[in-house]
Order: sequence, then C-alpha cells, then structure tokens
Amino acid sequence: MDKTLSNKERSIIFWGSFLALMAAGVGFGIRVMSIGIWQTEFNISGAEAGGLFGASLWPIAVGMILFSLVVDKIGYKSSMMIAFAALAGSSIWSIYAKDLGTLTLAFLLCGFGHGVVEACINPLCATMYKDQKSKMLNILHASWPAGIAVGATIFLLLGTGEAPVLAWRQMFWFMIIPVIAFGVMFLISHHYPKDERVEANVSYVDMFKEFGGLGIFLATTFLFYELVGQMINYGLIETSDALGPNRIYTSVIVGAAAGLISGFALKSAGKVLFFILCLIMIPLATAEIATDGWIQKLMKPVLAEEYGFDSGWAIVMSSLIMMTLRFFAGVPLRFMSPPALLLLSSVFSIAGLLLLSEVSGIMIFIAFIFYGVGQTFYWPTVLGFTAEQFPKGGAMTLNTVSAMGLLTVGIFGMPFLGAVADNFNAEIVKQEKPQVYEVQKSPANFFFWKYEKVDIAGVQKDLNFPEKAADQTADQQAFTKKVDQNGRKVLKVAAYLPAIMGVAFLIMIFFYKSRGGYKPVVLESSWE
Repeated sequence: MDKTLSNKERSIIFWGSFLALMAAGVGFGIRVMSIGIWQTEFNISGAEAGGLFGASLWPIAVGMILFSLVVDKIGYKSSMMIAFAALAGSSIWSIYAKDLGTLTLAFLLCGFGHGVVEACINPLCATMYKDQKSKMLNILHASWPAGIAVGATIFLLLGTGEAPVLAWRQMFWFMIIPVIAFGVMFLISHHYPKDERVEANVSYVDMFKEFGGLGIFLATTFLFYELVGQMINYGLIETSDALGPNRIYTSVIVGAAAGLISGFALKSAGKVLFFILCLIMIPLATAEIATDGWIQKLMKPVLAEEYGFDSGWAIVMSSLIMMTLRFFAGVPLRFMSPPALLLLSSVFSIAGLLLLSEVSGIMIFIAFIFYGVGQTFYWPTVLGFTAEQFPKGGAMTLNTVSAMGLLTVGIFGMPFLGAVADNFNAEIVKQEKPQVYEVQKSPANFFFWKYEKVDIAGVQKDLNFPEKAADQTADQQAFTKKVDQNGRKVLKVAAYLPAIMGVAFLIMIFFYKSRGGYKPVVLESSWE
C-alpha cells in the first residue's frame, strides 16, 4: 500500500473512484436500454441509433490516452474535477436535449468524461495498492457492472409498460447522484499519492520506452482510423479512397510512420509483452462486449415467453454476476497468477459461448452463467497484469491497454460478428429461397474477407411476410426460425476468440514458469 496516505484518505479516494466509474455505468445502462426508443422518437434507423449510442463510447479511449499523458502534471484532483464537470454536464445536457445533434454532443462529452475517470482511477488504484494491484483493480471495476445494473433496473422499473413513470431523459437525474458524490469525495481529499513511476523518478522518456515504437504504432493506427471515421460521419471532412474504403491501409501507414519515428527517437521498440497484451485486447473486447448483443437476443424468448420478464433483465443479471465475482477476485488470485486467472476465464467463456449456441430453455440460464463468469475477470485482470509488469509505463501503459480494447471493439469486434451473421443469413436465403437470394444479394467485405449479404427485411417483403409474427404461415415461421438460429452460429464462431486468448495466456504461464514463476515488477522508491 501507499504509505504516504492514511487509511481514511485512501478509503475516500478509492470509494470516490468506485462511484465515479459507477456513475458512468449508470449512464451506460440507461442509454443501452433506450436505443429502441430513440428510433421512434427521432425517426432514425437501427444503425443510426447504434451510432448515437457509439458517440458515448469511442471518446472514452481518446480521454484515457490524452489524460494519461498529462495526469501526472496537472494532478489527480484537477483531472477528476474535469471528469466531474464533464459527467455532470453531459447528464444535464442529456435531460434537456431536444434534438439528435444536441444529444450526440451530450453523449460525446459523457464518453470523454468517462475516459478521464479511467485515466485517473486506474493508476491511482495501482499506486495505492502496490501489493494487491490485480485484486484491487478487480474490486474497483466491480463499479462498472454495478452502475449498469442500477441504470438498467431504473429503466425497467420506471420506463417500461403502457404508462412509464419517467421518460428516458429524466432517468439521467439518477446518474447525477453518484457524480455529485464522487465530486465531493475528491474535492475534500487534499492528499494524493504520487504515481509509482513518478515516485521512482522514472522519466517521461523511460515511460515511453516501455510503450515504444510498437505501442505507438498500435495506438496511432487505431486512433487515426476511429477519429477519421467519426469526422467523416459528422461531415467534418469529405471521404476519399484513402480515407474511405482504404482507411485501414492509410491508418496502418500513418501508425507505422509514427511508430518508426518514435522508436528511433526513443531508441526502443517497446516491451514485446505489452505489445502482445494490446493485441489480445482485440479478441478480448470482442468476446466481452460485442457478443452481449447476440446473447440478449437468445435470452429474450426465454425471459419473455417462458417467464414473462423483459429481456432487459438479462443485462441486469449478467451485470450482477460480474459485480459480485469481481469483489471476490482476491480469492482465485491467492492461488493463481493473473495469466492463470485469464486462462481460466477463457475456458469459462468458451464453454459458455458453445453452450449458448446449442442449448435451449432453462439450460440457457446455466450457459449464461458460464459466459458471465468467463467475462467477469478479463478487463480488470489485464489492467492488474499490466500494472504489475510495466510499472515504469505508469498511467500510459495501464490506460492504453484498456483504450485499445475500446477502440478495436468498434473497428473489428462488432463489425466482425455482424459480417459473420450477414454471411450466414445469405447462405440460408440461398439455400431456402434461391430466387429471392438472386434479387436481394449484394457484395460485402470485412477488411480482406469478401462475402455476399442479403437484406432480411427485403427478403421478407419479397416473400409477403405479414407485419405481425403471429400472422405468419407455417413456411414463413420455419424460415424465420432458421434465420434466428444464426445468432447461435455467430456465438459458435465467437468462441474461437477466447480460444485464441487462452493459447496466448497459456504460453505466458509457461514463459513465467521458465523464469521461476510469476512475480510483479517492483520499482525502488523512497518514502518521504
């Protein structure tokens, strides 16, 4: 533990950090439950509603990386006051926003505030609990699913039914409660620990050497790709071959140039293990975040038709599983290293996804629990692993790993699963309704993979589907059931992602075993 703080000071800062991330989770829970309402209220498509929701996600990575560079200079208190202003302002802005453009700006501000929160609380926690980094980061990040559970529950209790008690906008008043609480807790805290890197007199240059040319290559590539894409979406720049269909190639070139220049300037390629962890965040973020949407679809008929519950309770259920287990992350970490816990998580994820792709009825709940256990420890344990192995990197390495996951889930994760589903849909239509397939098919690609896709709504229109599912003929119902089964096929493909991660974590276990076992890297420092 950080010996420069009293137990009371440490407790206030930790639980203030907990409430800050919880506040962001409350907002996330409300937004994720409101997507369907936005389509009706603003007369927008599902894709446009998804884009509005995404406006609160990608700025998280930007805020994390930017404030990782400056938090040691401007201080934790000032940074958290900026986060307080951003989250409080975005909440009030969301409540009073009357049009889509204003609401988008409110969500962008919320995402940025969330990013600043993460940029501060992760290194704060790692510094205050030097001997228990993985355990305490897991407990800290129990606040995220706790917030989602609170936000989703508020929506389900007050915002559903024929006569909702509150409009979705008004629910953001509940988000302001933990925002005010963490703002007060950080305001009354006058002593903050020095970052472990700063305490050990590790310079900015040495910090960036941990990151190195390889880390800068990845960060620049993904940031450039995302920011250019968002600027095109908002009409700030015009698209072109270089910035449109070939944007990934342009991004790689820009990233490679930045990585080469930085690598030569720093005389460091960076830590290879850190580079590998950043790469692992691509399948990890996809397995943890992108698969959720497909799983909610599977849970919907079980909860709604068999038990009479809104499918949104599946979100609450998974969040409560995650929150509870993260509080007890210290138990498995007594008996295994972070890579071993990550390997165990991968095994649970594989089992959960494969079971969800096959079982039905009450067994879906069992499979769902396996999946929930699997995804519980991924993110915070990777953060703890990074903090323990790369303390010289300070906030930069710690937060960049997380930012890589947030960026790549939108660039690779969700589009990948969507492409897999589109391809499966096309195969079913081609097999069952070949004439309609020839009319509705269109070429598509996911980076280097080229495939055919079909518009299911267009297919249903050509087949004269009625508006209500209850009015479908037996043939139409059979066709609909086969299309719905694609969600299960997608989960089976998604199971390859934790399998890839599992192999990587197993190699890490053997790597550390060959070096005498896993040991956190400790920086020498002097206490004042």
